[in-house]
Amino acid sequence: MDKIIVTGGARLEGNITISGAKNAVLPIIVASLLSSSKCRIQDVPRLADVSTISEVLEMLGAKVNFEGNTLDIDSSNVNGFEAPYEYVRKMRASVLVMGPLLARLGRVKISMPGGCAIGTRPIDLHLKGMEALGARISLDHGNIEARAEKLKGAKIYLDFPSVGATENIMMAATLAEGTTVIENAAEEPEIVDLANFLNSMGAIVKGAGTNVIRIEGVKSLGATTHTVIPDRIEAGSYLVAGAITGGNLLLENVIVDHLKPIISKLQECGTEIYEENNALRVIGKDILKSVDIKTLPYPGFPTDMQAQFMALMTKSAGTSLITETVFENRFMHADEFKRMGADIKIEGRSVVIEGVKNIYGCPVKATDLRAGAALVIAALVAEGDTEISCVHHIDRGYENIVSKLQSVGAKIRRV
Repeated sequence: MDKIIVTGGARLEGNITISGAKNAVLPIIVASLLSSSKCRIQDVPRLADVSTISEVLEMLGAKVNFEGNTLDIDSSNVNGFEAPYEYVRKMRASVLVMGPLLARLGRVKISMPGGCAIGTRPIDLHLKGMEALGARISLDHGNIEARAEKLKGAKIYLDFPSVGATENIMMAATLAEGTTVIENAAEEPEIVDLANFLNSMGAIVKGAGTNVIRIEGVKSLGATTHTVIPDRIEAGSYLVAGAITGGNLLLENVIVDHLKPIISKLQECGTEIYEENNALRVIGKDILKSVDIKTLPYPGFPTDMQAQFMALMTKSAGTSLITETVFENRFMHADEFKRMGADIKIEGRSVVIEGVKNIYGCPVKATDLRAGAALVIAALVAEGDTEISCVHHIDRGYENIVSKLQSVGAKIRRV
């Protein structure tokens, strides 16, 4: 099993190009199942999750070709309707095939999802949405089976603005009869990117990026070429890396509007951030101020940046409070930081962090994707060597993290 070893102490300086967004590209790849033609997706990051979802599509009958960062998908002969456990256990995004396959084939069978072990993360909102569109759903031995002769548009209110449920319902509704309205929909930029992809195939999706999305069903969807938006969480992670090391980084290929809550909190810490032509420059300071953070659905502070900011706050001057409102049990990385010398106390859904002068390298374990990135960030300023295990989690969401950090001066290697 691969490990990443980081020797702390280097200031990061130079340029990093941000990859296409993992959380945008996975639903877009799945949405290609709705097309009876060919789709070309550009700026696709080479990630373990992209490989997994591509294998799922091939198993369902699609032809997939991945060259460089361009993914070509031909779904014209898709006839499979089952996503087995061996794939779904690797990543939760596999559950997104439910909407497209129901709409296209009228039937889908899928195992209960896996991916990062963050709380329960139930898919009841996905199922509620499919039932509202007319699907009959049965649960049997860990499998979900859904059938529908023809999906029909409906008004669907989500009890929580779930990103995955919004995406699944939106995709299913594109080929449903009539109009579907999703109320209390997720507003994330990745939802907007998916809507743009669907519309480029001939769908009629309006209101993406707001809490009410309206979809007019059409008879079929065609070919398209689409470029994925930049990854705001990858960008945020490198912004934090620049801040914590007192570095000077230029992050290229970013959409600044998507990063506002992250930029705001970094500036509150005392970090300097400047916008430069679809790029952001981050200049870290030797002394960081402590800040309080509360995770919220977009446009609030992203839960996917909580662990990275916890790493940052371990080195801040003062006391910080981080409150996690989106997922339960998302503090498993706290124990790993404590092994490095951080002063952290968990109190229910909040964490209290007392900044310390030094943290120290030691063997630590990536418990999930963002925790893994946060451990890399902490290791950049730890005294001595930090050995990070279970780095397959990191590979699920960060393209070439080792080479990108090496290019800006980090002492990091994979073994």
